[in-house]
Order: sequence, then C-alpha cells, then structure tokens
Amino acid sequence: MATTPDERPQDIGSAAHTHAVPRKRLAATVVFTDRTGRVLLCEPTYKQVWEAPGGAVEHDESPRAAAAREVREELGLVIEPGRLVAVDHVPAVDGRTEALVLVYDGGRLTEQQTGAIWLAGDELRSWAWCTVDEARERMRPLVARRIAAALGAIADGGVAELENGHPVAVRPADRG
Repeated sequence: MATTPDERPQDIGSAAHTHAVPRKRLAATVVFTDRTGRVLLCEPTYKQVWEAPGGAVEHDESPRAAAAREVREELGLVIEPGRLVAVDHVPAVDGRTEALVLVYDGGRLTEQQTGAIWLAGDELRSWAWCTVDEARERMRPLVARRIAAALGAIADGGVAELENGHPVAVRPADRG
C-alpha cells in the first residue's frame, strides 16, 4: 500500500534545507479608521516618525495573532483583526534585513472603543486620527504609501500587493 506525503518519514535533507533558507523579518499591522475615514496613527517613544499599530511577529506566532497582540499591548484594545488588505515586501536597507509586512483591516472604531484606548507608556507617546495627507507628513514615505494602499484596498474590497510601499504591476496571465 502506498503512503501519502503526510505519512512518509521526514527526509533528513528537508530539515537541513529548511535551516538554509534565507530568513525574512515579518511584521503585522492594523489599519483602524474613524467615521470620517481618518486613520489611527501612533507616535512611538523610540523613533521620530509615526506608525500604525503593529509590530514584529514573534517565533511560532501567526501574523494575525501578532496583529491582535500588538494592538492589545500598544492601545489596550482587544480586537480580532479583519481581513488582510495589504502585503508589502520591504528590501534590505541600512543594515536591516528584508521584511514582509502584512496589513489587516481593523475596521471603523466607535467612540466607545476610541475612548477605551490607553497607551503603553514605554512604547507610545501619543496617538491621533489622521488624514492620508497628515499621515504622509508624520510617517516615513514607505509606511505612508503602505497605509494609503491599505485604505484603498479596504475601500475596493481587494488586497494590495506592494514592494517597498509601491503597488506591484501585475500583468494578466497568458491564457493563450
């Protein structure tokens, strides 16, 4: 009787191959909006530019779980992230390895949810509702492009595929 791939003993070479594969940093962030369409941004204590809530995905943690954990740690909000709205590949730069950033839709926060926000004092100095133009003024250009693309994907129901915050031009598949 033949075995299925799941029933076969692990190939020792497979484990060695897995450990030799390049590693990428992985981060997850959440985009929240208010009733006027502004986006919630956070002012970290450890850098000069603003960010959307989120951060690094930890070992053995899913990106979705990381997004929820980061929002809970940073803002005190217990949320279940909505759908994935953007995937951004960020190349290596300034001594940092390349990264993959997943962006989830956090939905529209109510006044009650907004009133329940409390800041992690060691991580965040403040937060604010910002227009896309204000986000561009407060954020690194890469991150502002990512947020704008995520907002566009939320509006049109799609998923933005990005490289360094820029939309990837996808050619239609050759169906000939």
